[in-house]
Amino acid sequence: MNPLSGLAFDLEGTDSHQLAIPPFPSVASQTLADQAVELYWQALCRDVNFTDYPTDPAAVAAVSELSKLPTYAGVTAQTLFRGFTADDAIGPYVSQLLLSPMNYGPYFMDGRMSMYVPGVDYMTDQPLWLAVQNGQGPFGQNTVDSQPRYIRNGRDYAMFVHTDPLAGLFMTFYNAGMLLFEKGAPLNPGNPYRAAAKGGYTKQAPFCTFGVPFFLGLMGEVATRALKAVWYAKWFVHRALRPEAFGGLVHMTMTGQAGYPLHKHILHSDAVQNVFSKYGSYFLPQAFPEGCPQHPSYAQGHGSMAGACATILKAAVDSSFPYQELPNSITLAGSVPSKTAPPTPIVTANGKDGGQSLAAYTGPDADQITLNGEINKLASNIGLARDFAGIHWRSDYVQGLLLGEAVALSVLRDQSENYVGEDFQGFVISKFDGTTVTV
Repeated sequence: MNPLSGLAFDLEGTDSHQLAIPPFPSVASQTLADQAVELYWQALCRDVNFTDYPTDPAAVAAVSELSKLPTYAGVTAQTLFRGFTADDAIGPYVSQLLLSPMNYGPYFMDGRMSMYVPGVDYMTDQPLWLAVQNGQGPFGQNTVDSQPRYIRNGRDYAMFVHTDPLAGLFMTFYNAGMLLFEKGAPLNPGNPYRAAAKGGYTKQAPFCTFGVPFFLGLMGEVATRALKAVWYAKWFVHRALRPEAFGGLVHMTMTGQAGYPLHKHILHSDAVQNVFSKYGSYFLPQAFPEGCPQHPSYAQGHGSMAGACATILKAAVDSSFPYQELPNSITLAGSVPSKTAPPTPIVTANGKDGGQSLAAYTGPDADQITLNGEINKLASNIGLARDFAGIHWRSDYVQGLLLGEAVALSVLRDQSENYVGEDFQGFVISKFDGTTVTV
């Protein structure tokens, strides 16, 4: 798909080929084997609600095996299948920015979505796996559950990143931006229109610059540039194999049809044995009938867009602000909001009714949830959702996020000299690695 886009130039921000990411792990490496073990467990846990990870037998077994691997040492039920930022380990698995109701102009959206029916996986026998490798479609479609639900498990997230329009991470973060602005999130400390800013403007409001259209439009700009950068990495540098192909190597080796130099961590994995017990093969079960996209795996397009758009959201708002202190002011479109809106609750999908409603999150870390944390978590949720589908590696998501962040920061740096007459000192942004920069 579209390899030449990786060679496109831009007049703003870094060019696609100016950023580098580490080499992809070799097929025989322990690192890739450990990541494959995680993918096999994610496939086995697709229908396990995130809230059930502490008690569900499959999730407990996943924690037991993964915590013994160097790549995942110390993983717990709270951190299972979560992202790499410090914020990812806090609060519910799903970002509040995907659960909160919002008004999309005149349309009220309550956060529920159409999900795929549980228990249906694909490419678990050799003829079907081989047919997909050979491009022999049509592949069919996932069956959709008639009951809308909130995201509650890995299969729900796989659905979300399967149906988003054309790698529509832009849509996800655009919606998150609309939600934060609608809730009155405080502006970034570096925004010259923030009343508390030194020398800030108090008699005019932001709009074309430093306002809602500025930030929402800017997400579209950085998203396309991030995709060009990751497409260069995919096609012209790394050309990494997809997880479904690696699963084929595992199956052929385990059944004696071929011999590949795979690390013992995957060949002796409990996850692989559990897949065999369930499906009668060693292939990595896929969430989509067509399997993986037909372009190289590393790095992840969804991850790069998420990293870029998340960085713009951090430039828009004061990301250190506690999420619960946002006013819970979203009402049915057209109705009059309360002048004394209560704080926004921290919620999670209600596992007792299959995600048809929301339940209050009462964990001991509920008061530690910030805007920055939920933006970081949203980015990780999206990247790891592709892993839950079986079509990407953890390395793809991690390096995609970091690549997208670098692209967005380069665009912000280029634009910083263009605001004539505006007392702009730079946006204060907390990066994914926890360091703070002013751009």
